[in-house]
Amino acid sequence: MDLAAKWAVGAERGGVESVEGDFHGFVAARSAALFRGAFVLTGNRDVAEDLVQETLERACRKWRTISAKDAPDAYVRRIMVNLANDRWRRFRRTAQHPVDGDQAAPGDEYGRVDSRDQLVRALQQLPIRMRTVVVLRYFHDLSDAEIAADLKISPSTVRSQLARGIDRLRSQFPTPAAPSSQQLMEGTR
Repeated sequence: MDLAAKWAVGAERGGVESVEGDFHGFVAARSAALFRGAFVLTGNRDVAEDLVQETLERACRKWRTISAKDAPDAYVRRIMVNLANDRWRRFRRTAQHPVDGDQAAPGDEYGRVDSRDQLVRALQQLPIRMRTVVVLRYFHDLSDAEIAADLKISPSTVRSQLARGIDRLRSQFPTPAAPSSQQLMEGTR
């Protein structure tokens, strides 16, 4: 029996213990994935932890209703995305921070070691809707239809936001240099 079926059975029982146990099971099963998504959405470990905590707090308050849904995971993900969007809007209104000037010198490969940090910074430069679509697609492996349902937009909007987001991300990363013919010849010896 999969986790969603267990939640539905627990909700049918109607007992407080079963609902509470179902929520604890959900948290145990999905908190790591929620944290990964929150981290990519926020770009900061502490803020991501706060976002997950606030998401789970809201989900706990309405768990009886959420667990009765067909996809409680999608419902909780939607709570997290809404909270992240709210935080982003508040942050944008209160403070405008310049982009860090800490760029690695050209040819300094050690300065480019942390590609995850680069990716998170690049994602932070995307508009919130575009970032949300990219995160849901590549970090939560959702289809266009699932993302469209979560965000209440059309699948074609998801595809266009995804294409634009990927183009923007690609423009922020240098393309790796192709190996020269001499390097290819040396590799075959």
